[in-house]
Amino acid sequence: MIYVSKPGSTLFSWHPLLMALAFFFMTEAIMVFSPDSLLRSLSRKARTRAHWVLHLLAVLCALIGLGIIYGNKVLHEKPHFSTWHGLVGLLTILWTVVQNLGGVTLLYPKLVQRWTLATRKLYHATSGLLGYLLACGSLMLGMCSLWFTANVAGMAWYLCVVCPLLSGLVVMNQVSNAYVYHKRSQS
Repeated sequence: MIYVSKPGSTLFSWHPLLMALAFFFMTEAIMVFSPDSLLRSLSRKARTRAHWVLHLLAVLCALIGLGIIYGNKVLHEKPHFSTWHGLVGLLTILWTVVQNLGGVTLLYPKLVQRWTLATRKLYHATSGLLGYLLACGSLMLGMCSLWFTANVAGMAWYLCVVCPLLSGLVVMNQVSNAYVYHKRSQS
């Protein structure tokens, strides 16, 4: 994305880079609990801390990226959220912010005592998976944009599209293994 967007060449050039970074941080934050994670040797507490720090970085990059594209649209007098990419992207960012706020209730369980901690963890994981799939969809829609297709073509475009598809499948598998199959084996 650094090569394609050439950060600093235009105001817009920062948007794809920051959103790609947000997606990377989000992926790493989820995968930190995978048995295949590079951080698997850390304690559960350290992995939890890495999870929320990486998600915080993802939200910051996404919000800055959103601010940049919004400012760029104002600068060029273009309509806001007029494409599927823009609409799904906005929904993804809103979902992610709410999801992160929900994660705070896991860090501080006394904030919300209506549901058990196990129930909140399950809701958080399920909601997080939905948010991640929204992010995959938004990323793929961005790859169908005029800007991206003008800069990436042929086999490279197909390879780019496969990346969020594969990462979505990996994350779905990781969340399913951690929650769905785990619950079945306890029954």
